[in-house]
Amino acid sequence: MTPETTDILISGGGIAGLIAAAAFGDAGFSVICVDPLPRATDATPGATDSAPPATGAKPGGATDLRTTAFLQPAQGLLSACGLWGRLAPHATPLRVMRIVDATDAGAGAGTGTGPKPRLIRDFNSADISDAPFGWNLPNRLLRRELVAHLATLPGVDFRPGVGIAGVMTREGQARATLSDGGRVAARLLIGADGRDSPVRHAAGISVKTTRYGQKALAFAVTHPVPHENVSTEIHHRGGPFTLVPLPDHEGQPCSAVVWMQTGAEALRLSALPVPDFGAAMTARSCGLLGPLSLITRRTVWPVISRVAGRMAAERIALMAEAAHVVPPIGAQGLNMSLADLRVLSELAARAPADIGSAAMLAAYHRRRHPQVRLRVAGIDALNRVSMAGARAPRDVRAAALAALCSVPPARRALMRAGLAAR
Repeated sequence: MTPETTDILISGGGIAGLIAAAAFGDAGFSVICVDPLPRATDATPGATDSAPPATGAKPGGATDLRTTAFLQPAQGLLSACGLWGRLAPHATPLRVMRIVDATDAGAGAGTGTGPKPRLIRDFNSADISDAPFGWNLPNRLLRRELVAHLATLPGVDFRPGVGIAGVMTREGQARATLSDGGRVAARLLIGADGRDSPVRHAAGISVKTTRYGQKALAFAVTHPVPHENVSTEIHHRGGPFTLVPLPDHEGQPCSAVVWMQTGAEALRLSALPVPDFGAAMTARSCGLLGPLSLITRRTVWPVISRVAGRMAAERIALMAEAAHVVPPIGAQGLNMSLADLRVLSELAARAPADIGSAAMLAAYHRRRHPQVRLRVAGIDALNRVSMAGARAPRDVRAAALAALCSVPPARRALMRAGLAAR
């Protein structure tokens, strides 16, 4: 059987894969995007760009409101490929990043149960830009709009429910066998198919994985105190507790939450009855937004760092979680993925006839791999500091935060570094 031909075959219909299909389709390339999930669903927990294993899901009584945060650099990419106009009406601006260092109640922090804030510092986007740090979007709306946009691009064929069953590469093309029996020949095969990427496995690319003994819970809540477009990251033992603004839900202020904890504790929390879980998450939030009410199911997934040994192989490019995985800190995951896409798009635009060539893929690896390794190392360090349970390292963490915030140039440099996602 003669295979179908296309310029680009994308394996993975998560958020990163769908945006990649839109970007290359808008640039005039023919694109086939396949994904083994039967439809574009809200399957991605937290702010990640693929669907890591989820366990311990509990009903929360409302439509799933898990989210993705796009930082400033992502808006330019989304605008360039015609997506931002669709997404902007659903986006909640993130204008302030609030970092809270918490200590145990009774340790100089007042009375009551649960941790108490001992240091609160705000990073305001107005200090470095007229635009917000980023925008938060519910995944269900994001996927709906991405799929709708792909349907308007004549050169893009999105095939949910179809995966990659086999890959063979030659100097001039990659050939893939699909799970439905079809065959596709492409000048470039992009693996955007998650942390256990079939394309990466087929290419024989190794990975280095770091495990922290942590898991992350993701869910959404309402609260009586308005978030005022402030994203709040509360550091205490076990990992950060992050509240990211969402549009109001049924007339009440609403936020998405990612709560990192040791694995055993995360599983214990995920199994609690809803009233007990509500009390636990309110205590862990230091009560900053008042009592939190769970409105979605809870998902739990393992927290790891992972870096692929290479970003590319013959006629294959890896991006997103196929190439790198980081703990959910600072909305870096998807934004690193879009930095991959920016480089691939720039290289393709520079020499469209050479897309997928050895020279293009060598340039991609050379530009992205050192940046990815550096970013993963930085987030690894932040996570280890955030996990600290002993008093001494937590005191060092608080002192370092205070020192950084007291020097305006250092504070602005830190904000710009967080936005770069490179």
